[in-house]
Amino acid sequence: MGYLCLRSVTKSYDGKSNAVDDVSIDIERGEFITFLGPSGSGKTTTLMMIAGFEIPTGGVIELAGHDLALSKPYQRNIGMVFQNYALFPHMTALRNVIFPLRMRGLARADTKARADKMLDLVGLSAFAGRYPRELSGGQQQRVALARGLVFNPDLVLLDEPLGALDKKLREQMQVEIKRIHRSVGTTVIYVTHDQTEALTMSDLVVVMHQARVAQVGTPRELYEAPTDLFVADFLGDSNLLAAQVVEASGDEVAVQIANGQTIRAVRGSSAAATGARVVALIRPEDMAVCASNEQAHGQDVLSGTLRDISYHGDTFKLDVAVGDELLTVKVARAHGAAMSPGQDVFLSWKPSAVRVLPAADGDGR
Repeated sequence: MGYLCLRSVTKSYDGKSNAVDDVSIDIERGEFITFLGPSGSGKTTTLMMIAGFEIPTGGVIELAGHDLALSKPYQRNIGMVFQNYALFPHMTALRNVIFPLRMRGLARADTKARADKMLDLVGLSAFAGRYPRELSGGQQQRVALARGLVFNPDLVLLDEPLGALDKKLREQMQVEIKRIHRSVGTTVIYVTHDQTEALTMSDLVVVMHQARVAQVGTPRELYEAPTDLFVADFLGDSNLLAAQVVEASGDEVAVQIANGQTIRAVRGSSAAATGARVVALIRPEDMAVCASNEQAHGQDVLSGTLRDISYHGDTFKLDVAVGDELLTVKVARAHGAAMSPGQDVFLSWKPSAVRVLPAADGDGR
């Protein structure tokens, strides 16, 4: 049993299909958890049920052993930070942060001291007297975060809070939110469809797909050892090769890909028995490009033709045709600068970099 427990939580708006379908999660006190998934995956609906703005069709949500269904939203000691900030335009930053304290009946002297301390924590002491219209987007977001934390909530919920910010400011705010989380230690649930936010900020990530939980794990577990084909494809860039297991021994398997070649891989699932249809996952950064297959001693090699190359600052991204497959490779800037479309290349990798996943029914793999 975790600090926040969801047990078989379901939500249906029409009685026919589920927006959230049988979700069960345990979250420990003080963790930073991210609900990650595409639009319509059920992540925000799950957040709204925890907050009390949506009522579950079925299942139980408990916080510190208390059934939240017994409490109205305003009775739950939960902070909420929205994407659009939801600041009161007629109140200064200080008064916005004071507001939830006054709603809870705290003495005026205490509210000012606590609000000042929280504005200092988010780095906005000098802007306490400014109105939202006088603040930048990042500053408004920090005011909203301070308001959500100032009353010492049991839980803070953030619903895509950085979605309205530009890339550079979004990255800065990711660092700020993690710093603030470390300072206060409050349990945080963060909703986003941005993979970078999820991987860089979270202790644990809950990947949602089609109203259900696809996989739960640390950012590194999800990226390096996905157990679900959707997770493997959704997180980062990936090369997914249709294959069939021809030999399985211990943790390693040999699989035959579409061009008839056999490559080695890590068994990612107990279903990867001899004869099974699988998908071999290879991340673009785990592949090397060689001018000769002799340069890849002890590694698996595929020959192909460089179709396209694009510059990404610190790396080059290569599209390499291997038979009917188009594989993506990321190489260092110095290496990619000497390459051009049309040339023949060899791709190599260590067998430990390849992970085998069960093929999804009906996807042609």
